[in-house]
Amino acid sequence: MSIQKSAFYTSLFLSSLLVSQAVLHPPALSQSPAILETQIAAEPQSVQSAAQENLVAVKGVSLTVSEMNKALAFYTEVLPFKKISDVEVAGTEYERLQGIFGLRMRVVQLQLGRESIELIDYLTPGGRPIPVDSRSNDLWFQHMAIVVRDMDAAYKLLRQHNVQHASTGPQKLPDSIPAAAGIEAFYFRDPDGHNLEIIFFPPDKGDPRWQEPTEELFLGIDHTAIATANTQASRNFYENFLGLKLAGQSENFGTEQEHLNNIFGARLLISGLKAPTGPGIEFLDYLAPTNGRPVPIDSKADDLWQWATILQVQNIEQAANHLHRGGATFISPGIITLPTNKLGFRKGFLIKDPDGHVLRIVQR
Repeated sequence: MSIQKSAFYTSLFLSSLLVSQAVLHPPALSQSPAILETQIAAEPQSVQSAAQENLVAVKGVSLTVSEMNKALAFYTEVLPFKKISDVEVAGTEYERLQGIFGLRMRVVQLQLGRESIELIDYLTPGGRPIPVDSRSNDLWFQHMAIVVRDMDAAYKLLRQHNVQHASTGPQKLPDSIPAAAGIEAFYFRDPDGHNLEIIFFPPDKGDPRWQEPTEELFLGIDHTAIATANTQASRNFYENFLGLKLAGQSENFGTEQEHLNNIFGARLLISGLKAPTGPGIEFLDYLAPTNGRPVPIDSKADDLWQWATILQVQNIEQAANHLHRGGATFISPGIITLPTNKLGFRKGFLIKDPDGHVLRIVQR
C-alpha cells in the first residue's frame, strides 16, 4: 500500500470512528489473557450466560480468494459445493465492515449439505498470498473439515484432480488416543493454499447425522479448526464473550498425528467448541513443537491467509458491548449497518480473537 493511499485510508477511518462512537468505541489493542481472566472472574456467570443466550449459530467461514472463477472451479467441480448466491458490493459501509478502503468485492455463497461457506474476491487490488512455507502450527493456520462417507473413495477423487497434499496421506488415528480413535483424516490445499481437511467418523465418533445412510460422498462441514497459542485464553474469549460451549478435548500425538499435520514431533491439545447450531470451532494448541509463527500484525481482510468465522447473534449491540469489555480488537470501527441484505445480513462487525483470527459477528 502506498504512503498516499495509507494516509487517505487512515483519514477515512478516523472520521468513521467518530461517527460510530455513539454505538461503540473499541480499544485500540486487545488485552492480555491475564486481564481477560480478571474481568471474567469478577462476574463469570452473568457474562457467560448472557453470551450463550445471545448466540444463535456458527454460520460458516469466509475465505479470501485471488480469482473467483478459479476458486469456483475447484469448490464446485473438484469438491461438490453448490453456488447459492453471487453478488458484487462496494461502498463506504463495506469498507468500514472489512477495514479496507476502496474495496469492491465479489462474494459467492456455496453450500455443502446443511452448511455454507463464503468466498470473497477483492476486485480492487487485493492483499498478499499465503506464505509458501506455512505450517500447521503457525497461528494463521485455519481449515475447515469436510465429512466424507468413504475416505478411500474421497482421497482417490482428490488424487485424480491432483490436489496439493498438506498431509502425507490419509491417517487413521490410533486407539492410544481414545477421543479420536478410528477417525480418518487428510489435509490438502485449494488453489490459493487454504488448508482443507476431509474427515471420516466411525460409528462411535462425531455427530450422529454423519452416520445417516446416503449415497453422497461429501456430506457437509463438521468444524473449522484454528491454531491457538494458549487454550485457556482462547476458551475464556470464545466461551465467556461469544457464548460457545466446550464439547470435548483430546491430546493427540504419535506418528499418525505427525503425518496428518506434517510436523515432526507434533503433540496437540485439541478443544472442540459448539454453538446451538452450525459447525464447531476447534482449537489446535501445539504443545510441541512450539515454534509456530504469530499472525502478521498488519494483516488485512484481503490477505489470502485471513479467514473469518461467522457467528450469528440475536442482539448485536449486546455482543459488541461484551466484546468491548473483553478487550477484543475491533477491525470494523463499530456496528456497521449495510444498505442491503446481499450478504445475508444487515448488521455486522469484524473482530480478532486473542491469536489474531478474525470473526464476523452478524445480526440478520
